[in-house]
Amino acid sequence: MEPTKSELEILQVLWENGPQTVRFVNDKLNEEKRAVQYSSTLKLMQIMFDKGILLRDDSSMKHIYRPAEAEDKIKNVLLNRFVDSMYKGSASSLVMQLFGSKKTSAEELKEIKDFLNNLDQQ
Repeated sequence: MEPTKSELEILQVLWENGPQTVRFVNDKLNEEKRAVQYSSTLKLMQIMFDKGILLRDDSSMKHIYRPAEAEDKIKNVLLNRFVDSMYKGSASSLVMQLFGSKKTSAEELKEIKDFLNNLDQQ
């Protein structure tokens, strides 16, 4: 499963807020992203349900949607595909590119060092 950019925006709303109605998702997209018509959000979420990206509880009048997969699972799949296609599978090349092109705060560097130290201890 490889969600589109618009599908990822919907998934992000659901990951952050839990299972929700189309109206809630549409309102959040309009607040946080860009102007989106309710009918467009509805259609896309129906397509995502058909594709197996979303699950739907239609036991009441309002259909409640939730992601079919956990956030970390989807992000890991997408990240692995990205690293494979852009960096020939080299995570170190990705990290070097990232650090070379973006200013990293002292706090972020400390978190990264702590993470790496924990990996060494496992």
